[in-house]
Amino acid sequence: GLRNHGNTCFMNAVVQCLSNTAPLAERLALGRYRARGARAEVTHRLAALVRALWTHDYTPQLSAEFKNIVSKHSSQFRGNAQHDALEFLLWLLDRMHEDLGAASPAQQSRGPPQVGCPAGTQHPRGQSFVQSHFQAQYRSSLTCPHCLKQSNTFDPFLCISLPIPLRQTRALNVTLVLQCERWRFVRVGLAVPLLGTVADLREMVAREGRIPPEQVILAELSSRGFLRSLSDPEALAAAGEAGPVYAFQPPPARRAVDLSLGLVGAGGFLAVIGGRHTACSSDCLHRAPSGRILLLLCNTAGTGLQLARFGPPLVLWEERCISWEQLQQSILAQLRGVLQGEVRPQGTGALFRIRLAGGMAPCTYLSPQDPRPLCHPAIDRALQLSGAGGPPHVKLTVEWDMSTKEWLFGSLQEEVVQDAESVRRQQQVHEQQHSCTLDECFQLYTKEEQV
Repeated sequence: GLRNHGNTCFMNAVVQCLSNTAPLAERLALGRYRARGARAEVTHRLAALVRALWTHDYTPQLSAEFKNIVSKHSSQFRGNAQHDALEFLLWLLDRMHEDLGAASPAQQSRGPPQVGCPAGTQHPRGQSFVQSHFQAQYRSSLTCPHCLKQSNTFDPFLCISLPIPLRQTRALNVTLVLQCERWRFVRVGLAVPLLGTVADLREMVAREGRIPPEQVILAELSSRGFLRSLSDPEALAAAGEAGPVYAFQPPPARRAVDLSLGLVGAGGFLAVIGGRHTACSSDCLHRAPSGRILLLLCNTAGTGLQLARFGPPLVLWEERCISWEQLQQSILAQLRGVLQGEVRPQGTGALFRIRLAGGMAPCTYLSPQDPRPLCHPAIDRALQLSGAGGPPHVKLTVEWDMSTKEWLFGSLQEEVVQDAESVRRQQQVHEQQHSCTLDECFQLYTKEEQV
């Protein structure tokens, strides 16, 4: 290394770089240059310093003398102030260029090359060894988009500031809730664009799940329930920050569902009796919105800080005009696979509360006394706020008290999700330190752009 003579790290770094530039180091160390006597003091001192480094004859006196000569010829580097290494490098190259008997590169013409002189072979008058090895020529081509005429200009340069290509994607895990039994719940890893939108994510999920994009519903869930639905125009940067992202596929339409299901109760708990989900009554058709509504449901138990989601999230179609009892039977039919205990008919009543989810304020609960709970005006508002992209839907949270939950579901926790190989692969790729080659930096710098 070189001795630091008081904030001379900028000078030492430049000398080390030039000393390891083989063509220049050989010419200086072997004295293969012609300079103008005393005027070339800077070049002579630099040559002595480089020669000493390569012959292991370096002493701090040599670098001190080099600093003194630099201070003599450039007032800006006098004293012990800190300086920019690139600024010193450009000054030193320009000084060596003058010492070797040529005009300063800064004084050369920036005009176009002579006729018949191809790009890259132009040699202005006063060419020096420094110039031929450290100066390059930049060609800028401008093409008219209408007549396609091309104009080329040439500019010499001693240094160039290259951009560093940054990673354009990030890893995002999405849990697919599909209607295929084999992949009912699977978490996949995706490389999503940093500057993309939710629409881009929807397309990626559709390709991963092999379903049409218009069927994909994207929402964030936490361990306490639904957070929000994701809308196509939203920036993708914030997706998944508040909670894991789930992608739901609506089930196929159905005409009627057999809800012949009975549950045993204990301690006064009410259960569902058998019945069949039938068509809307004429009263509902005239007084309430008709047709089906897509519901996203999750189950929670507990209160306050103890509130926790359990069981798998559900997706189901329902008629707008069904009663509370029919809605409760439909929800329990979806949970049939995780119910525990003996099954037998029992009396009717409300086993849980149903709350509109997704950040709506104030909290809105569907009433068991409402003959048509899905026709409530708050449901219409929720449909309008479900966001652009994917089928319109309403998010509902089914709230159970702890005793009922433990009786019917035992110690059931959140759904078990299988991780696809892409989760590990994307995590591994994005955890690695991003690297790039010098060639990639040049490619990014010279990338064509629209003016």
